[in-house]
Amino acid sequence: MLLTFKSKAYPNVMMYQDHAKRILDLLNKDSERGVITAEEATQAVKLLENEIEESRKHQATDEMEQDVKAHQGDEDMEHEPIEAVSFSTRAFPLLEMLRASRDQQTDVLWGV
Repeated sequence: MLLTFKSKAYPNVMMYQDHAKRILDLLNKDSERGVITAEEATQAVKLLENEIEESRKHQATDEMEQDVKAHQGDEDMEHEPIEAVSFSTRAFPLLEMLRASRDQQTDVLWGV
């Protein structure tokens, strides 16, 4: 399922709920609907920046490596090379929205 994050300060950001859940859990927010107020945005930006920095320090998980190996083992099908999308890449649009919302003192909403 897709979540659409909305703010008056930034264009809408769409993310799969599964990908957004990691960010929203970090911010102690419900992954189905909620709000990050302008007052919360400063702390949310700091938390997300720290999480992105930490994620860059770690290599791909064993689970992901196993998935890639299993997928590449399909000899019946022709596949493009697998390109993993990092957490920082997925989180960047929402981080930019949070920064803009913080700077312009507007809320971020989703699931409404």
